[in-house]
Amino acid sequence: MKKVYAAITGVESYTPPDILTNSDLEKMVDTTDEWIVTRTGIRERHILKDPNKGSSDLAVPAVKKLLEKKSIHPDEIDMVVCASATHDMAFPATANIISDKCGIRNAFSFDVSAACSGFIYMLAVASKFIETGTCKKILCIGADKMSTITDYTDRNTCPLFGDASGVVLLEPNTEYGIIDHILRTDGSGRKHLYLKAGGSARPASHETVDAREHYIYQEGQTVFKMAVSKMADISVEMMRKHNLPADKLWLVPHQANLRIIEAVARRMDLDQERVMINIQKYGNTTTATIPLAIHEYEGRLRKGDPLILAAFGGGFTWGSLYLTWAYDPV
Repeated sequence: MKKVYAAITGVESYTPPDILTNSDLEKMVDTTDEWIVTRTGIRERHILKDPNKGSSDLAVPAVKKLLEKKSIHPDEIDMVVCASATHDMAFPATANIISDKCGIRNAFSFDVSAACSGFIYMLAVASKFIETGTCKKILCIGADKMSTITDYTDRNTCPLFGDASGVVLLEPNTEYGIIDHILRTDGSGRKHLYLKAGGSARPASHETVDAREHYIYQEGQTVFKMAVSKMADISVEMMRKHNLPADKLWLVPHQANLRIIEAVARRMDLDQERVMINIQKYGNTTTATIPLAIHEYEGRLRKGDPLILAAFGGGFTWGSLYLTWAYDPV
């Protein structure tokens, strides 16, 4: 019997229509377009302005478009997983809410929380349900409304984040799909990138709100150095483990900072044409960056192409995932 792989057989994404440019930020905080672009590579980001909508509302349009594109009825979906750092609420799971809003009735659904590494962690988990024959069709969703936890008075963090979603469909395949993954965690790094309040250890109160502790706290230099070294190390490890040639390989990096992406690509000896980059248009959309990039580059991918997905996020969490692309452009 041939080995069964979990293959990506479709991808979609969604970004809200409102755009926050660097020029807009110049009117809000002490910053400039040149300062932001030089340090991050970001020129604009999309924002879901409606205060009554959450991450599930970013995910629903992408899921519906994917089901329509693949001519799949919602009842055919076996499992729905959502990776997010900005869940709609503490419970139920955002994946439950997305399933309901999309009319998915026959699936079980749950969330994954691994910050910016969440999409890779989720693919690794979901692939096992395909490989064992438990599920035939799985939706893996990355969705984050980062604007809700971004402090727009903090010049160091407010230029970084945007809102978006991305979704892939996983199905069984005997030739192509997810081949390997390497996942790592160092919990001692949590103090450098986290949300100080809002959890059970420090519930919301007048004190935490007044202290602005419900926004992202990040020690930029520490996170930058760790992201470069860990993403590069784990991607090179994956390349060497599978003898992947740099001239054939696609790198799909988490879009946190252009300088991080470029440093990782140099370590892997990759030409920039083999690196998926769209950070300039969307900023860091956390769990959505990788599927958003894959969707934009979908038309350039060919069946059998090797891809390495790489990410680093709060926790610290990081990982790389190696897959072969399962279809040609339609």
